[in-house]
Parts: sequence; structure tokens; C-alpha cells
Amino acid sequence: MIRAYKFLMRPTVGQAQALGEMLRDHCSLYNGALQERRDAYRHVSKTTVRYGTQSGQLKEIRAFDPDRQGRWSFSSQQATLRRLDKAFAAFFRRVKSGDAPGYPRFRGGSWFDTVDYPKDGDGCRWNSTPNDPGTRVRFQGVGHVKVNQHRPVVGRVKTVSVKREGRKWFVVLTTEQDQPEPLPATGSVVGIDLGIANFLADSGGEFVPNPRHGRTASTKLEAAQQALSRFPRRKAKDRTANHQRAVDKVAELHGKVRRQRLDHAHKTALDLVRAHDFIAHEDLKIRHMIKAPAPKPDPDQPGTFLPNGAAAKAGLNRSIADAGWGVFLTILHAKAESAGREVIAVDPRNTSRQCPQCGHTAKENRPTQERFHCVACGHTAHADTVGALNALRAGLVLRNANLA
Repeated sequence: MIRAYKFLMRPTVGQAQALGEMLRDHCSLYNGALQERRDAYRHVSKTTVRYGTQSGQLKEIRAFDPDRQGRWSFSSQQATLRRLDKAFAAFFRRVKSGDAPGYPRFRGGSWFDTVDYPKDGDGCRWNSTPNDPGTRVRFQGVGHVKVNQHRPVVGRVKTVSVKREGRKWFVVLTTEQDQPEPLPATGSVVGIDLGIANFLADSGGEFVPNPRHGRTASTKLEAAQQALSRFPRRKAKDRTANHQRAVDKVAELHGKVRRQRLDHAHKTALDLVRAHDFIAHEDLKIRHMIKAPAPKPDPDQPGTFLPNGAAAKAGLNRSIADAGWGVFLTILHAKAESAGREVIAVDPRNTSRQCPQCGHTAKENRPTQERFHCVACGHTAHADTVGALNALRAGLVLRNANLA
């Protein structure tokens, strides 16, 4: 199985500058390759330039600009071109399926924050000084950088990535390791229902409160963003000291919220995996759930629009994003795989409207957001608990069908 590790790096001033230049030059390579594809399609009879062609030009690019492109790893530059190729593949896939295309865009310096190395030992070396008491990672053109390794790395290191978050630098490793020993069986099964009022409700009637980290930090974030808005938009190299401090403050607050969400998701998923052998949850299409409502043109007054609930929907979208359902479900599946547990996603339709006692399904069964009252048999319960119960039953049916 594949596992990922993320460690904080502690570069010197010179190494931090070199890492920043590495990101800048890889960003320039990405944008140049994107421009070549655009020009070829527009001006050369709609010619499509692919990864193989652009990768074959790397030697010439490195020889032409040895001070910038020539100093970095050839493999990392190939990985940057593959990233662009994947962006175009996703674009054409969305066009074919009829979704919003989302043509690949040029990356600004603050947008491009990761450089990938496809193989440990090719342009990079994890734990490059094994005789040194501290862990270091070596990057071509940067040198041996100290790493704050807070836990052991298990398995063979396959890929290495450099990531910048604000003013901090991280190294991200992926390793290949044997399947670990599964946790002892508990004999327990559970269904869960994700929500806004409560982050999670399970089929046993238990609830996990929603911490609402984003809302808690909203006052400080609003003040920091207002302070930042007073400065004109400039490139990082042209910012004044006060401007840079304002940028760092916003990034610091967003980073804290992101870490809090991750911490909550890890702890909640770990509790579920340790306590249950089988977990069923709704297969939520979160990307579709947070879409803005379509405008409603007024047929009586051309050029004007009718109310469409966009303001209320925007508030709901912020709450969904703040809850971090997608991150939680990704972590839950990863931890379940490591622990030998089974997780199944079920169809979410009518899970909170179907009575778990008699099976009657109706919109009227849920008179309020929290209350469930079956109009057929009179069964009353919390609506989220009902949703978790129905998710569990649907998940058990799917598991039994797969076993058969």
C-alpha cells in the first residue's frame, strides 16, 4: 500500500532563497509550456502539442538557459510538464462529459507552490546524510536541507515533493509498504450521516459536534483581509514590509484553520475505525452541492432577474466548505484501509426521508431540519440518526451483494 508523510523543513536563508527560485523557474516552465500549447492550437491549424514533444525540448531549454532551467533536476521538470498534461487531460474529459470545461490557466508565483520528484535518488535524496544525527533531504541546486522528522518513515520512499505554505517549507514523501496487521475485530457496524448542525451522527444515536473552525476565525480573518486590501496588488518582490506582513497574517490564519480541520478529521476518523469493523456513509457529491444557483431571468422585464436564493445558498456553501466533509471522507477511507476495516459509500437519496421502522418515504416525514416524524406509522427520531440508520442498512445490503 502507498502511504504519505509530510515533514517540516528548516532551510537556511540561502536554501530558502534557492527553494523559492526553484518554484519560480518551474512555474515559468509550466506557463511557457501552456503558452506553447495555446499558440499551436490557435495559429498552427489547431495542432495539439503533447507531453512527449515538450519533454523532448527540455534539453534545448536547459542548454539555452543554464542559470535558471539548467540548474534544476531534469526529472522534476518532466513532472511539471506532466502536471500540465494532466490538466489538459482533465479539461478534455470535462468537455466530453458536458461539464464546465475549465481551461488550464497560467500560474502566478503565489499559485505554484509544489515541485515533484518522481523518484527518490533522481535529483533528490531522502535522508541524504545517514551518519548525521539529524534527518536531511538533498535537492539538486539547493543542497542538504534539515528536516523535522517527527515520526519514522516506514517502507521504501518512492516520490519526494517540495511544498511551500506561507513562509514554511515542507517535504512530502510517498512510500510503498506492506499491508499492516489489521486491528482486532470488534463485531460492530455503524452508519454515519454528515451534516452542518452536527458534524456527524451515527446509527447508534451519537453525535460529533461541528467545530466550525472557519466561522470561529472569521472575525480575525475579516480584519486581516481588510488590512491587506488597503495595499495595491503587487508582485512579491515589489511589496513593502508592511504589505508582506499583511499577506503573511492572512496566510497564517488560513493555515491555522486548515490544520484545525485536518486535526479534527483525523481524530474523528480514527475513533470510528478503532470502534467499528464496517462503516457506511452517504456518497456525497460535494462539488455539486456547493454550486451557486442558476439565475432566473424575469420574463416580464428583460434584462432583470428574479430572486433565486443565492444569498442563502452562499451561506450554506460556506458552512459545507467549513465542515470539510471531503477531507474527512478521504482520511476515513485511508485509515480504514490501513486498519483492515471496510467502508462503503451508499446512494444518499431519501436517506433522511425514509422511515427506518415501516419503510415509508415522503418529504413530509422530515418537518424540520432536525426532526423526523413518519406520517405513516408515527415513528419519531432525530433526522440525522435516521439518515445514518438508512445508510447502514443500504451499506450492509451492498456488502452482502458483493460477497454473493
